[in-house]
Amino acid sequence: MPRFLLRRWHGYHVVSLFFVAVLFIAFLTFYQWQLGLLGYFLLSLLVIYIIQARKSFEKDLEKYISTLSHRVNKAGEEAVTELPIGILLFNEEYEVQWANPFMMNFLPREFLGESLEKISDGLIPAIKKGDYETELTLNERHYFVYIRQEERLLYFFDMTDTAETRSLYQDEQTVIGLIYLDNYDEVTQGMDDQIRSKLMSHVTSSLNYWANEYQILLRSIASDRFIAVMNKKALDELEKTRFELLDEVREVTGKEKVPITLSIGVGSGESSLRELGNLAQSSLDLALGRGGDQVAIKDTNGKVRFYGGKSNAMEKRTRVRARVISHALRDFVLESDQVIIMGHKNPDMDAIGAAIGVLKIADVNNTDAYVVVDPNDINPDVQKLMDEVGEHEHLWSQFITPDEALDELTRHTLLVVVDTHKPSLVIEPRLVDAVDRVVVLDHHRRGEEFIKDPVLVYMEPYASSTSELVTELLEYQPQKLNMDVLEATAMLAGIIVDTKSFAIRTGSRTFDAASFLKSHGADTTLVQMLLKEDIEQYVRRSRLIEKASIYRDGMAIAKASREETYDQILIAQAADTLLTMNDVKGSFVISKRQDGKTSISARSLGEVNVQLIMEALDGGGHLTNAATQFEGVSIEEAEDKLMQAIDEYLEGGTKE
Repeated sequence: MPRFLLRRWHGYHVVSLFFVAVLFIAFLTFYQWQLGLLGYFLLSLLVIYIIQARKSFEKDLEKYISTLSHRVNKAGEEAVTELPIGILLFNEEYEVQWANPFMMNFLPREFLGESLEKISDGLIPAIKKGDYETELTLNERHYFVYIRQEERLLYFFDMTDTAETRSLYQDEQTVIGLIYLDNYDEVTQGMDDQIRSKLMSHVTSSLNYWANEYQILLRSIASDRFIAVMNKKALDELEKTRFELLDEVREVTGKEKVPITLSIGVGSGESSLRELGNLAQSSLDLALGRGGDQVAIKDTNGKVRFYGGKSNAMEKRTRVRARVISHALRDFVLESDQVIIMGHKNPDMDAIGAAIGVLKIADVNNTDAYVVVDPNDINPDVQKLMDEVGEHEHLWSQFITPDEALDELTRHTLLVVVDTHKPSLVIEPRLVDAVDRVVVLDHHRRGEEFIKDPVLVYMEPYASSTSELVTELLEYQPQKLNMDVLEATAMLAGIIVDTKSFAIRTGSRTFDAASFLKSHGADTTLVQMLLKEDIEQYVRRSRLIEKASIYRDGMAIAKASREETYDQILIAQAADTLLTMNDVKGSFVISKRQDGKTSISARSLGEVNVQLIMEALDGGGHLTNAATQFEGVSIEEAEDKLMQAIDEYLEGGTKE
């Protein structure tokens, strides 16, 4: 019996009252002994009553506690045996020692002494890792398992209904898609109404069949635009098919000799329809910025997945757009007190040529301009050009280092980024953050990473090079243009390098730009001199190509030995050379670089989209020209990753 319960009968307060009563009776006895005797008699009866009451209380309390203990024990036993919660004890060797009846529903008949692996392969690894909980599926039921390491105890909670409800919620989430016919206006311009109607009928028929098959609400909102409303389950099914609709529409319309391609932007993972619409539009812009003929899916977390993009983008640039961009750029230049021009790290001939072109735009508008170049990060391929610039006093005075550019910044500085749109790739990322107004001029397909809030963007993946784009902008400058021979030659060299001497990604506009530069003094002999290479480089490249082999379906892979290192230019040149061999559709060269990274350069003539293969390896580029780099990955591991990406591409596409 707890002492604190017993003290309630003989505590100090009770003893004090007893002594007070004895004193009062003694005082009364002194004056009236008869009443005193009566008082002592009554006090004796009260003491006897108190003793009896205490014994009765102890007896009742013991009976209550005994009954309560029995009920608690019985409730505990019933909880262990009857509640729908699995309880399992295991020993130090992860063998089952005991389990409650609930566990009998999915444990083997003879389970005592057996390893936990017989229940699930993931249990022992989770226990060894020190996890406090894990999930597993047994007999088509979903369980949350809570692990108590000290007691070697597992609790199994059947969460099948919760998992099914969560899955149903995910499946029924609303998804919005915006569908755009990439080249509808271009291919139907001047077309007979009957043929145009027939062509559009093929497109809408394919779209309607696709919508019916996947329970999608599809509505036309313009002659070349549609909106699709579906749920997440339908989107998951579409992703499994890798959006075969793109190939189907291209093939059906191709029979009419005017193939139409689709771009689809999808927004998902957001409860607000307005936000879903914004995500869908952002995804569509991204798909179009990458050249169209593909699907971009953007979730609330900002992650983007791409499908399609296997065809070469059809040129949609117009002279009107070039003129508008040129005039807009001129206005921004005139509003600025200086222009800072910056390309990507380790700039190539196209980046330097485009920067010199923008320098000229600022010059004709009487605005100070500077090109940012890191002297410690000069591409060997452009060293001859930089040597020529160094001998040109006026031009060299406009080349500054990143630190000098940061010191020169003012509130009205305009930053022009050329030949890249990714802030992580520019020569000095701090410049992007420090300048309020940024202009982006690029010819690469748009990636997920993009410079934040540029005031002007001129991205044309259909162009051969950024130098070509800048040349067109120069053409539409109102002021009379006088170009130096070296300036025009540098821009022409940028075009020639990116087109492999007008062999790939070359359109009529490319020749127009080259013609314009030639008419303004570009020296083709000087270009050849700038592009000359050393015999030693040629021999090293030949050794690298010598190790090439055909993997599958015309995919040639060459890899350097472990102890060899090559610079990025030589790796890319080897891939270009490998592509000229018979029966080679795509070429891939793997090598270690001087900085310790493992690099892969990829090339094709358009039949294979090497951009998708490289994007699967966290790289990027163009349909015919792409690359990626790894840190802490051996050449053999890089080759395995490349082969896996090629397999995925050849077996039905690649997603990012």
